[in-house]
Amino acid sequence: MAEDLLKDFNPFDIFDAEAVRLDWHFAGLDEAGWQRPSRCEGWSVRDVLAHLAGEELYNHACLDGTVDDLMDRLASVGVSGFVDFNEWCVRERRDLPVEEVLAEWRTQNGETRHRMRALGRDGTLATMAGPYPVGLQTFHYDSEYATHADDVYAHVSDAEADGRTLWRVAVGRFVLAEQDSKVQVEQTADQIWVALDGTSAALSYPEFVEATVGRLPASHGLDPRIASALRCLA
Repeated sequence: MAEDLLKDFNPFDIFDAEAVRLDWHFAGLDEAGWQRPSRCEGWSVRDVLAHLAGEELYNHACLDGTVDDLMDRLASVGVSGFVDFNEWCVRERRDLPVEEVLAEWRTQNGETRHRMRALGRDGTLATMAGPYPVGLQTFHYDSEYATHADDVYAHVSDAEADGRTLWRVAVGRFVLAEQDSKVQVEQTADQIWVALDGTSAALSYPEFVEATVGRLPASHGLDPRIASALRCLA
């Protein structure tokens, strides 16, 4: 089963670790650091923080079982779909003091992590796609936080890099299977072999992770059809 790929990882511990990584990074930024372009096209580092703070509206709606109410509220201000929602979250916070946005994110995400851990891996959460296991939803959040930590150039020590890559490979493979992706994926001891429609490629573990979150540069040379099929977490 696809979920077996994740059985050796604790989603809640990973969520805590990636939140701490982001918090430490944000806490040390000066104005130039906040204004630095992130890897998210069109967003500064400050915008990534605003995105993270804003999306807690959705995270809490999932926990509270009020997703439909949130969707109605967003529709009333002309927001539809996640792309619009993400841009709206950033836009709503651009004129606020960054200290206020950082405090909002710390408080709201802290509550999200506490409540999800309390529900447990086998608990159920309301989402836009319907009821979904808490543990699996947390792995999705783990991936997002790790991706955004990389987007804003947060520090990853040599001691944790390999383990961090391993769980991200597992999450990527799980989500591809969950989405019934047509791309074939085989993991060996040191690389990921991928194939689609008669075309194949070998990727390092970090390259595979970057592909699943849409961060593999075009200069890499991976066939665009495979690159598109692998993008499942962004």
